[in-house]
Amino acid sequence: MKKTAMFAGAAALAMLAPTGSSYAQDGLAGIHDWVRIGGKTCMVDHFHDGSGTGATKNQALASAIRAWQDFTSWEYSNRWGRYSNAVSKSQSCSGGPGNFSCNVSARPCRY
Repeated sequence: MKKTAMFAGAAALAMLAPTGSSYAQDGLAGIHDWVRIGGKTCMVDHFHDGSGTGATKNQALASAIRAWQDFTSWEYSNRWGRYSNAVSKSQSCSGGPGNFSCNVSARPCRY
């Protein structure tokens, strides 16, 4: 990718980002509505998903949760990227011994 294309993409992304110090703490989270739930701040109706595979169901589920956390942390910051803090969680797994795949979905939250 040419440097000018990278800078143009970064500039476009910056125009979508919230301004001020909240951006450093919350990434692009400001483009979504938030609600307080049990002492946490959560996204009202925005879900993130993660998919993973593994030899066992537990490995596949851990891989899916890691994918959810990695993307959510990248987009919004580590404050939002803890699956343990998320709400409205769902998960599904399929496959059999040696070949499982799992999907998770949840609304990100932060303290």
